[in-house]
Amino acid sequence: MNLDTLSLYCDVIRSGSFSLGAAAHRISQSAASQAVKQLEEEVGVQLIDRTKRPFMITPEGRKFFEACLVLLQNFENAKADITSQRTLVSGAVRVAVIYSVGLHDMGFYTQQFTTRYPQAKIRLAYLHPHEVVEAVISDEADLGILSFPTPHRSLTIVPWHSEPMVFICHRSHPLAKRKTISYRDLEGENFVAFDRGLSIRKAIDKALRQRGVNINIAMEFDNIETIKHAITIQAGVSILPQPSVLRETEAGLLAAIPLDMLELVRPIGIIHRRQKLLTPTADKLLEFLQSQKH
Repeated sequence: MNLDTLSLYCDVIRSGSFSLGAAAHRISQSAASQAVKQLEEEVGVQLIDRTKRPFMITPEGRKFFEACLVLLQNFENAKADITSQRTLVSGAVRVAVIYSVGLHDMGFYTQQFTTRYPQAKIRLAYLHPHEVVEAVISDEADLGILSFPTPHRSLTIVPWHSEPMVFICHRSHPLAKRKTISYRDLEGENFVAFDRGLSIRKAIDKALRQRGVNINIAMEFDNIETIKHAITIQAGVSILPQPSVLRETEAGLLAAIPLDMLELVRPIGIIHRRQKLLTPTADKLLEFLQSQKH
């Protein structure tokens, strides 16, 4: 006796037909009749009087039918409860994110997500790119958000969006009033650059090298905030992701001007461990972030 047989029995009784009950379970009429006969042998009573045409359910069969209905409904309720618990968006999601994305974007996304799912919590850790990768691999973070994500055998990379790169200078700089900046305009400029080991620096260097542009590296830093501060004190110019300088440009501290190097963008990706199943809340956050591509 199993739940499939009990369900078949109930369908035969409800429809008043072995053929209709069998069709609902995609088996032959003879197979359905044999299954009910075996059921009768197991419970030790006659459930259906087959001498009548159409068949008649016996009093014992009626009582057994009603009990089966309750049993099957209880099973479905229990299954639904377990599924509901498994898919409930609650609890904490640990997110490791690079500073430039975390400081400018994640506050907004966190508020939007927790408003939609009040029982969820997002724990943010602002880290350097290599630390984001290490946090996810070591299971200290459920999700990681970083720029220029590189393939890793332990990680799944989900592309999120790409940010245009723009020329950044002090508002008093001679190029600050330009509508667009040509790569030729960058020749000989004093640059406040990213550290050489960073992917964003390599992408900028490649774009300039391909065009034969020579710049003077005045300073090198490992984060956007320090680069922006250096530019505000007129230490040089730079190329930065446009979203990361919105606050300063709106305040009139810096000028951000589009470049004629359209291929120069900063790709942002979301990473998680390849062999680890995401919690329902982490999975829902990933889905939410993907829907917020810009």
